[in-house]
Amino acid sequence: MSSDHRRSVSQRSDVSVSIFPIRHHGPGSARSLEHALSQLNPDVVLVEGPSDADSVLPFLAQADLTPPVALLGYVNDDPSRAAFWPFAVFSPEFVALRWAARAGAGARFVDLPAGVVLAGERDGPEDELWDDPLGVLAQAAGFADFERWWESLVEARGDDFDVFAAVNEAMRAVRADALAPVGREAQREAFMRQGIRAALKEGFNRVAVVCGAWHAPALDVSLFPVKADAALLRGLPKAKVTLTWVPWTHGRLSVASGYGAGVRSPGYYEHLFTSRGAVAERWFARVARLLRAERLEASSASVIEATRLANALAALRGRALPGLEELNEAALSVFGWDGDLPLRLIEERLVVGEALGEVPDGVPTVPLARDVARQQKSLRLKVLPEKLDLELDLRSDNDLARSVLFHRLNLLGVPWAKPRGSGGLGTFREGWQLRWRPEFSVRLVEASRLGQTVRDAATASALEAARGAGTLAELTALLEVLRLADLPGALPVTLAALDERSALGADVPDVLRALPPLARLARYGDVRGRGPVAAGPAGGEVAPLETFRALLTRAAVGLPLAGVGLGDEAAAGVRDAVRGADAAVRLLDDPDVTAEWRAALRRTADREDPHPLLLGDALRRLRDACVLDAGQVEARLGLALSDPSPLAVTAWLDGFLGDTGALLVHDAGLLALVDSWLSGLDAEVFQSVLPLLRRVFARFEAPERRAIGEAVRGGTPASRLAPVAVDGARAARVVPVVLSLLGVSHK
Repeated sequence: MSSDHRRSVSQRSDVSVSIFPIRHHGPGSARSLEHALSQLNPDVVLVEGPSDADSVLPFLAQADLTPPVALLGYVNDDPSRAAFWPFAVFSPEFVALRWAARAGAGARFVDLPAGVVLAGERDGPEDELWDDPLGVLAQAAGFADFERWWESLVEARGDDFDVFAAVNEAMRAVRADALAPVGREAQREAFMRQGIRAALKEGFNRVAVVCGAWHAPALDVSLFPVKADAALLRGLPKAKVTLTWVPWTHGRLSVASGYGAGVRSPGYYEHLFTSRGAVAERWFARVARLLRAERLEASSASVIEATRLANALAALRGRALPGLEELNEAALSVFGWDGDLPLRLIEERLVVGEALGEVPDGVPTVPLARDVARQQKSLRLKVLPEKLDLELDLRSDNDLARSVLFHRLNLLGVPWAKPRGSGGLGTFREGWQLRWRPEFSVRLVEASRLGQTVRDAATASALEAARGAGTLAELTALLEVLRLADLPGALPVTLAALDERSALGADVPDVLRALPPLARLARYGDVRGRGPVAAGPAGGEVAPLETFRALLTRAAVGLPLAGVGLGDEAAAGVRDAVRGADAAVRLLDDPDVTAEWRAALRRTADREDPHPLLLGDALRRLRDACVLDAGQVEARLGLALSDPSPLAVTAWLDGFLGDTGALLVHDAGLLALVDSWLSGLDAEVFQSVLPLLRRVFARFEAPERRAIGEAVRGGTPASRLAPVAVDGARAARVVPVVLSLLGVSHK
C-alpha cells in the first residue's frame, strides 16, 4: 500500500493508520474503498460521522435496512433543531461500515457529535465546502466543472486501489494554497484526529479512516500536537439529542434538493455502483424498459446503437468507460430524435430516480411515528417517494379509515396525502395524491409532544388551533377538519370558541360563512354520517345544531342591513356568504331554522337600500322557496327593471338570475319582462348596458343561451314554456323505489 495514505504514528512497526479520502456519495470511491479494505483488512474502521451515533450504528449491518437512509439527530426539547446524515448504497461511508460488519472489524464514527453540531448556529453537517477549491483543478484539467472532472477521474474507473494516493496528493496541493481552516471546520478535523488517537490507544494495530477528500491531509496525527487539538475542542457547547435512522430518497441526495454534499445523478450513481460490468449496456436496457412502459419507441436495435455510440464517444475523449455525459448524448441522438420527452423521463426516473429506503422495525423512534407506521401497514398504504394517485370510496371501512388518517396527518403538518379533485358535497368519493418526503420524520417528532397516537396528537393540535384562532373563518375551517378527521374530542372547545367569537361582534358575512360546516356536522355527524356526534370530554353532548341556530339568529337580525352602502366587490362577497348559508339551511331541513332564514330574506327583499345584487338574489331565493307567488315576483321584477340606472338593473339581474338561465328558459312571463325592459332602452343606454349583460349571460350554459335566444325570436314552441300536467297516480308508483334507494322506510 502506498505510503501516501498510510502513516505510522507509533514506534511499533505493526501499527499503521490508512487514510482513505473519498467523495461523499461517490460510487467510484465506494467501489475502490471496498477493494482496498479487503486487501488491508483493518482492525477498526473510523468513518466521518457524528461520534455520538455509535449506539445506532449496528442497525446499518442489518439486512432489512435498505438504503438510501439517513441518520437523524434532533434536540430533545426542540425537535425542530435537527440534522440529517444521508447514506446511499453507493456512499463510501456506508460501504465501509457494511464491510466492517461482515469482516468482524470494529467500526465507529469520529466526527463532531450531533449534540455539538445542533447546539451551534450552523445548519448541520452538510456544509461541505471542499468542492469549490477543486474547481481550480477541474478547470486545469479542461473540465467545465468539478462534478464532471471527479466523475471522469474517479467514478467511471474500475476498482483502483491507487486512486486514494492520487486524491490525497491533489488535496495536499489544493490545501497548500488555501487558507488554514478555522471555526467549525478546524474543530471537526481536530476531533477526528482525537478519534484516531483514541483508537490507537485502545490497541488497534491497523486503523482505516474514511473521510471527505478535503479533510484527508489534515488527519495525519503525527503533524498536529495533541495539546493544540485539545485546546481547540475545549468548552464546545453540547445539546441533549436523540439519534435514529429514517428512510431517505434519491431526490434528497441530489444537488437540486439543496443538500450541500449532494450529487447530480444519484440514480445513475446507484446503477454505476451495482453494475460491475457492461455499464452502458445495462443502462440503455433500463432506458428501453422505461420508454416502453411509457409507450414510446425503444427497440433492441436502438439499445445496441446507443451503446456503441456511448462507447465511441468515451474512446474519442480518452475515457476508460462512458460517463453520464456520453450516455446522455447517445440517448439524445438515438431516443430523442423527435422530441425531448424521452430525455426528460430518463432524467427524472433514472438519472435522479426516487428510490425510498427502509429501516428495521427496531430502530428507535417516537411512539407517534410508530403509530403512523402501524396504520400505514394495517390500511395497506404504500409509502413511496414518487406521486401516487389514490381514489377512496368512503362507503368502505378501510377507505374511510384511510381518509381519516390523511386528514389527521394534515392537521399535524404532515401533508403526506393532499386532496386532489374534490368530489363535492354529497359524494362518497375522495381523490388524494400521496408522496412521502424524508422531512416528515422530523415533523412527526415535533408533533409527538402533542400525543403518542395520531388521534391524540391531532386532537391536541386541533384544541391548540381552536384556542388560538383569531377569526370565525379559522374556526369554521377547523370544524370541517374535525368532521373529516373524526376528532369529536375537540368539538366542545371549538364550538364554544365559535359561539364566543360570533358574540363579540363578528360581521354578518363571517357569521354566514360559519354556517355550512356547522350544518354538515349536525347533519352527517363526525365522519360522513357514520355515527352520531360524540359527547365532549366533560360528558356534555356536543350540540352543533344549537350553535347553528344561535349563529343563524345573529345573522338573520343583521342581514337586511348588511347589504347597505356596499361596493360591487363587497356585495359579491356577501352574496357568496348568503349562498352558502342558504344551502346550509336547506341541508338541515329544520322547519324552525328554515322559517327564520326565509323571514330574514323577506326583510332584505322588502328594503330599498341594500345593494341591487343582494336584492335580486334575495328575491330569487324567495321565489325558489315559493314564499312569493308568480304575480308578486313579476311585480317586483317590473319595479326593479324600471330603475333609471342601467348599472343598478344589471346588478339586480345578476343577483336574480344567478349562475343559471333556467328561470328565463322556463318562465315566459319573466323572459317577457326582461325582453320588454331591454327593448325599451335607447341606443346610447343600450350600448352602456350591453357589456354588463354579457357578463351576466356568460355564466349560463350554451344550451340555455340558445334556448333563450330562440324564445325571444319566437322559435321556442309554446309547449316548452307552458306548465306540464303531471299524472299523480303514475308519479306515486316510483316513490317506494326512490325511498328504498335512499334507505328510508316507506311502510
